Amino acid sequence: MNDREKDKYLILSATFGEGHKQVANAISEAVDFFLADAEPVTIDIMEWIHPHLYPISHYIYNRGINKFPQVYSFFYRKTRVKNSFSVRLNSLFLLGMQTMLKIIQEIKPKVVVSTYPFAAGIISKLKEQGLIDIPAVTIITDYTDHSYWIYPYTDQYIVGSTQVRDRLIALGVEENKIKHTGIPVRKRFTEVTPKAALLDKYQLDANVFTILIMGGGDGFFSKGLSTFQTLESISAPLQIFIVCGKNKKLKKQLEWELKDSKHDVRILGYCENINELMAISDLMITKPGGVTISEAMVMDLPLLIYHSLPGQEEDNAEYLYRSGFAFISRSEKDLLEQIENLVHDSAPLIRMKQRMEENQTKTSSQDALRVIDRAAKRGQIRKSSNRRVVQKREELEVKI
Repeated sequence: MNDREKDKYLILSATFGEGHKQVANAISEAVDFFLADAEPVTIDIMEWIHPHLYPISHYIYNRGINKFPQVYSFFYRKTRVKNSFSVRLNSLFLLGMQTMLKIIQEIKPKVVVSTYPFAAGIISKLKEQGLIDIPAVTIITDYTDHSYWIYPYTDQYIVGSTQVRDRLIALGVEENKIKHTGIPVRKRFTEVTPKAALLDKYQLDANVFTILIMGGGDGFFSKGLSTFQTLESISAPLQIFIVCGKNKKLKKQLEWELKDSKHDVRILGYCENINELMAISDLMITKPGGVTISEAMVMDLPLLIYHSLPGQEEDNAEYLYRSGFAFISRSEKDLLEQIENLVHDSAPLIRMKQRMEENQTKTSSQDALRVIDRAAKRGQIRKSSNRRVVQKREELEVKI
């Protein structure tokens, strides 16, 4: 390659929900791997635009969504479709346009990719006011739609399902602006490692049913520790991985509560090798965050959804259930009964794995990157065309 500076692909995200960040990481990884002449630049817009408010707002978001889920649900449903209330509320999240403009002027990206709805809104507003002329791509990180993902100056939408595509069309988005690629996941989830090697690495018995439980320090675990203690009632022996994320307090508490379990229980904190745990598990129990479930489906790992938070997670759960990709447990009793049944009858799990294999692409990140790259190239062609028009106009004015 020559010494020409690499094209910048600006990827905007936020850590209000881990999924936005993980999709941004997946696209950044794909740019690095597949585009030799491009460089990904990933930014958490909330941290950059509101550095002083960011820690407080992040804390309030995490606490509020778990302590007062019905309040979150009210605002989510109230703003689901664009209306006067959603527009007024959205205007609060579009503050910081000047900061975003300075970032863009400094980086000079070839394309801007938003994995966070309010990032998409800011970029659309900057384009509407004529302050930037850069292709804008939005990746919707759930299996549902919401008005805060949809803006008039977005050039391309990347969605995870045909249902979301059809819903956007019904809401007035032009069909040629929507591409169904699946929600992008990191490369490690598409790489195959021999299961026998992983079983040996983690010292697991291939003949014992293995469950992966995920939910971080919220969601699943907010139901309390009694759920884990009642797993003792499952008749057959189990191998259980419980991933606590960054919640160290929860990890210590579970280690104490489950130290005498009759099952082989492994309590883990934040895991970079979650793909390996998915590869050796027979079932994953989780709340339905869009990216986590996408990673599981790419690996053909059957899902059991427990405790969906109001809003997009309820919509995700409904999509999974209707598509035959997940079971849903609506109570602790229901959860234990379903686990007991699946341990003794693997036929439903086999059918679910087959359905995932038939319907899920393993190339979502590459496919999404192709869409992004095409949008970037169209933008360059448009700019070149505009420059030629301006040049011809200036030449004509000189002659006159």
